[in-house]
Amino acid sequence: MKPPVLNRKLTLEDSYRVPDAAGGYTAEWQELGQIWGQVVAGTGREKAVNALPLSRVPYRITVRAAPIGAPSRPHAGQRFREGTRIFAIAAVTEQDSDGRYLLCQAHEEVAV
Repeated sequence: MKPPVLNRKLTLEDSYRVPDAAGGYTAEWQELGQIWGQVVAGTGREKAVNALPLSRVPYRITVRAAPIGAPSRPHAGQRFREGTRIFAIAAVTEQDSDGRYLLCQAHEEVAV
């Protein structure tokens, strides 16, 4: 198997809750660190949400593996940021049988 080309600098972020004045909360994002990855786009689609067109593109993002429980190991519910682009992580699995790389199934949504 040919190793992936980890040529994109991504910021791994996780959400946390911040109480609001109405008894609820809002979600804020905090940076966990920088990770180099390979980003490969899938076939996108467009749909309408509240009469606003929304473009949704799936991505396969490959990163170096980290031990389970390590803060540098991505998991579903987190996201990668690259500048103003945001890739929401839906699932993470080991890419190879040796466990050297992780494959993150993510998506990017953009209002068009």
